Amino acid sequence: MASARGRCERLLTSRLQAPSDKERTSTLSDHATPDAPDADEGTEPDARFTMANERTFLAWSRTSLALVVGGLAVAQLLPPFPKASWGRPAIATPLILLGAVMSVLSYFEWKGNQRALRLGAPLVRSQLPRVLAFTIATIALLAGAIDIYSRAVSR
Repeated sequence: MASARGRCERLLTSRLQAPSDKERTSTLSDHATPDAPDADEGTEPDARFTMANERTFLAWSRTSLALVVGGLAVAQLLPPFPKASWGRPAIATPLILLGAVMSVLSYFEWKGNQRALRLGAPLVRSQLPRVLAFTIATIALLAGAIDIYSRAVSR
């Protein structure tokens, strides 16, 4: 009975003295050199936050890839507009360019978020959804205008 009680007390004491998430962070890893130009400053964030940041980056990368593939599909598979041979490239090119830009912007956002996590600073609100929504809406309006123009001119 005494040994069971001793184990319970040790377990309870170890749980009470467990370091908080803030105390669990460590400084730069032994492999990083502070003099290196790309060395991360600050403390190592909780792995859950780092993984969430990476998942967000990968989601934006998939979106970028889908935009590029969608633009290529428009350029190669969409039937030509009657009397508007420039219609397919006018829709495809912005989609491909948007995919390329989103890929680069998502990397910089990931890097900025990672730095903020390491420094304990607040995260900056993402502008990527606004850029994506505005550009896709513009491309959709352009596609509709090309279709209407093509039908009007072919009559």
